[in-house]
Amino acid sequence: MPPAKKRTRSYDSAKIRGAVLAQFEHVRDAVGTLTPEQLALPTRLGDWTVRDLAGHIAMALDTVVRTYANPAPAAVEVELLDWPFATVKHAGSVSEDTKKIAAIAEPPELYARTAARLAELLAVASDERLLAARVGAMRFGDYLVTRTVELIVHTDDLNDATGLGIPCDRQALATCTRLLADALAVKAPGASTEVRVPPFAVVQCVEGPRHTRGTPPNVVETDPLTWIRLATGRTGWAEALDAAKVSASGERADLSGLLPILG
Repeated sequence: MPPAKKRTRSYDSAKIRGAVLAQFEHVRDAVGTLTPEQLALPTRLGDWTVRDLAGHIAMALDTVVRTYANPAPAAVEVELLDWPFATVKHAGSVSEDTKKIAAIAEPPELYARTAARLAELLAVASDERLLAARVGAMRFGDYLVTRTVELIVHTDDLNDATGLGIPCDRQALATCTRLLADALAVKAPGASTEVRVPPFAVVQCVEGPRHTRGTPPNVVETDPLTWIRLATGRTGWAEALDAAKVSASGERADLSGLLPILG
């Protein structure tokens, strides 16, 4: 796991809480319209069906409530910028739990229960409270930021599988974009390459000559959803370049060896 040496970006707690609730509501509204045939559709996530994916999104939010109810750990084990690199080793257990939840609860019931519990908790929870998250002990405020990644990434997965066109809350999309961009800068520290994801993020990364003024010699630019798909392995670097979804100029602008970031 790369160390989180980069100074962590600060996030407005009220905006993050609002974004999580808003995006979950967007997904809840869409999931409530799915027919049995749509719930049985395949997704781009291995053997997961749409039903499994819907169950996973609810689980990713309900875990906030469940872990808050447990005794607080003694110390932080995972900082916010450690989180993207800490998830991959838990993929197997996450998939197992997802399958169990999807098999025992209908999506409308699951989402209604999760939404009510989450809203009640977010009204009173402290950002500094420590949670025994699956990846390790985290601050509540930091863990909530990671929920925007879960929500936006899997909203895109749902749209890909169903064609529903579920909207992305702007704050949730911005937060997801920024966290994954900052994680790239942790994974490839340096200042020779500027990665731009307008209108939400600009980071410098990759070892090499430091850019000081004017146009950087190495520039990568893309839109938020393409960046998120690259960072999570939903889209390949060459595929995005061929589709003109990414522009890359300079000898250090090839990010293919650094992607994906999130396992």
